[in-house]
Amino acid sequence: MKKSATVEAYMAGFPDHVQFLLRQVRAVILEAAPDAAESISYGMPGYKLCGKPLVYFGGFNRHIGFFATPSGHKKFAQQLARYQQGKGSVQFPLDQPMPLELISSIVRFRVEENLKASRQQKK
Repeated sequence: MKKSATVEAYMAGFPDHVQFLLRQVRAVILEAAPDAAESISYGMPGYKLCGKPLVYFGGFNRHIGFFATPSGHKKFAQQLARYQQGKGSVQFPLDQPMPLELISSIVRFRVEENLKASRQQKK
């Protein structure tokens, strides 16, 4: 897959059924973190808040990859245990419903972490 300049262009490069899932994940992230800055980072959609990474997601052949830094995965380890995981990532299979409520909870947790770190940095 070639590099994309925008999240829209990134998602458009996938088959329709994968685009649908990517759009669901994006919508949940934007709803849970409305002040996050969206960009393409590491070749996939990425979000920053307070100048710090929040979460990333990407489409793959058999799954949607979700990257919420080690803290996001550690905090939700029990809920994520049923999914294949890698270093700092979790794989949501394309043939299963996206766990949108779980994704939202993880993003909200990461938002609070970034806001707390930002407040502490300003002290």
